[in-house]
Amino acid sequence: MAHEAAESADVVQCQLEANAAAVARLAARLRQARPRALVTCARGSSDNAATFARYLIETRLGLLTSSAAPSVSSVYQAAPDLADTVMLAISQSGASPDLLATVSSARAAGAWIVALVNEEASALAQLADDLIPLRAGAERSVAATKSYIASLAAIVQLVAHWASDASLVAALSEAPALLLRAWELDWSAAVARLRGARDLYVIGRGLGLGVAQEAALKLKETCALHAEALSAAELRHGPLALVGAHFPLLLFAQHDESHAGVVALAAELAARDADVLIAGADVAGATALTTQAAHPAIEPMLFAQSCYRMVNALALARGIDPDRPAHLTKVTETL
Repeated sequence: MAHEAAESADVVQCQLEANAAAVARLAARLRQARPRALVTCARGSSDNAATFARYLIETRLGLLTSSAAPSVSSVYQAAPDLADTVMLAISQSGASPDLLATVSSARAAGAWIVALVNEEASALAQLADDLIPLRAGAERSVAATKSYIASLAAIVQLVAHWASDASLVAALSEAPALLLRAWELDWSAAVARLRGARDLYVIGRGLGLGVAQEAALKLKETCALHAEALSAAELRHGPLALVGAHFPLLLFAQHDESHAGVVALAAELAARDADVLIAGADVAGATALTTQAAHPAIEPMLFAQSCYRMVNALALARGIDPDRPAHLTKVTETL
């Protein structure tokens, strides 16, 4: 896991260069086509990347974006009308039967299939109208790391060109160097605080919610730590009742319109004597995790990179092999 996550900077550099021309052409066609909506299709870490995609697409393009429920096609055999829509399918393996069923159904229902896939010879890649290879290379650890970051980079590259956003294109070009720095940041304070934890809330909002979901997934699968990802807004709708003294929370606060609200929440939680860890801000009574400054659309992938190193170290500190989580395999073939 650690070795593969450390490769993320090189993966993103290669991906951005190799895909640049094709993504620019695809973005131009999407601008001309003006689809009425976009639907994401993914599972696991890829679905966490899809959450990021939804916020980036809706805030940068104003395009209605929703998440497909694969069971609608694979279990219920239903086929929603997807004419004049784009389906963005995201997968490391491109092999899960329910994703393939969903994409096949969507294509038959009129959707334009754009696939972000690491395995370029996969069945999902073959179903796509347009393929954006993740180019992450072999990923042997059950816990996906570099393929998740590659997915975020591919999403940013597509949206930046689709929106003709030169500032975002420029910011993305700096991502490989920033990922190298993010990997070297010291989050050992989080390892010390979470080593004996049994439960944890992981909090984000907007562009940061997908990274909160990804961090919670990694903590569950590699550290055997019950971690629940929540929006900073949703925390107040019930889950806040569980937060008392010493309850651990990990918050991600990228520097966009959501930042002030997440910081205010962290301050409130710290005042309750909760054990608050926060990336992206300094809050009285909370433990600040050092972060690398960047464009707010780039910050989430940097948070993920620093978090991966911490999660790997935490698993080892808890006496667990992060590369061999119980009951899991690399390719999950959900039916």
